[in-house]
Amino acid sequence: MGKDSSTIAGPGDLPSGHRSGFVAIFGRPNAGKSTLLNRILGQKIAIVTPKPQTTRRRLLGVKTDPAWQIVFIDTPGYHRASGLLNERMVENALKALPDADVILWMIDAEVGPDGLETEIAQKLPGRRSVVIALNKVDKVRKELLLPMIQRMSQLAPGADLIPVSALTGEGVPELMKSLVRELPEGPRFYSSDTLTNESERGLIAEFVREKVMLQTRQEVPYSVAVTVDSFEEKPDRNLSVIRATIHVERDSQKGILIGRGGQKLKVIGAGARRDAERLLGTRVFLELFVRVQREWTKRRGAFDEFGV
Repeated sequence: MGKDSSTIAGPGDLPSGHRSGFVAIFGRPNAGKSTLLNRILGQKIAIVTPKPQTTRRRLLGVKTDPAWQIVFIDTPGYHRASGLLNERMVENALKALPDADVILWMIDAEVGPDGLETEIAQKLPGRRSVVIALNKVDKVRKELLLPMIQRMSQLAPGADLIPVSALTGEGVPELMKSLVRELPEGPRFYSSDTLTNESERGLIAEFVREKVMLQTRQEVPYSVAVTVDSFEEKPDRNLSVIRATIHVERDSQKGILIGRGGQKLKVIGAGARRDAERLLGTRVFLELFVRVQREWTKRRGAFDEFGV
């Protein structure tokens, strides 16, 4: 699913005035950044749960049109971090901003702009175009939107503000038009059939972590990392055989994940397998293991090992 330089269109193959660039999707946790990216791409590459801090690292998603190409950078939610893992996620989010041609600032209309939005406004680099997406407007009474729009016009004067629903698609075409207008002219960075630079292994590890987050509560989801240990394709059987390990910090968390008679782990595996089959277009045999890595969230060296 990554870049194939042999199929990238050359300057002569593109229309005059072709636009391209990087758009960083930035905002507070649970603003709908990953949901919006999946909606725009028309395929799930970013995991989504109701829990904050679901996204831990930057993820590229590529949307290509004959006249333009946008490389979206999905980022972890910006928050006031406590603990090394949360600090790492905020660092990952902030690192995306200088690389972007446009910053897509996601606002959660159910929460509205508050002190955290004021803090975010101060983090936005100068000389970067900003487009604001006021998300979840399908869940908020229309008369409540105007004060939010006025507040955001004060925080980001001159920025386009588009009310959207990443869940239903409302306003997304208008948002895309606004983003394209802000792009510089330039060639494509990726081939027209590329959706992401993330490996299939990386996506499947995230699918497993998503199911863990959906199936567990309290501290367990935030103490979990997933690695894919082996990935074997069997084309003659239309089958992919995948083995992955779920890493936790304590023995008690391992017990919760496995569940009585292994039932919890079976539910997690079944959900991740369905996502993997949609991604790969094959049948998938997914085997999951659980391993205790004591206090890994407190060791920066473990972050690189687990792709955080």
